[in-house]
Amino acid sequence: MNTNQIKGTGKDIAGKVQEQVGNATGDTTQQVKGVAKQVEGKVQKGVGNVQDAANNAARDTNDR
Repeated sequence: MNTNQIKGTGKDIAGKVQEQVGNATGDTTQQVKGVAKQVEGKVQKGVGNVQDAANNAARDTNDR
């Protein structure tokens, strides 16, 4: 795992918590912020996945 994958996962989890707090309190602003943070986290994790795949492909190519 690289830092983008880790940070993205953290943001996704934090966003889920924030959304649930918003749901529990009826605060739609917190709900929306939580969903937005989840999306940001998923995108960042996706970037990390692409980086990881590229690094693995480069490593496999160099091993040949």
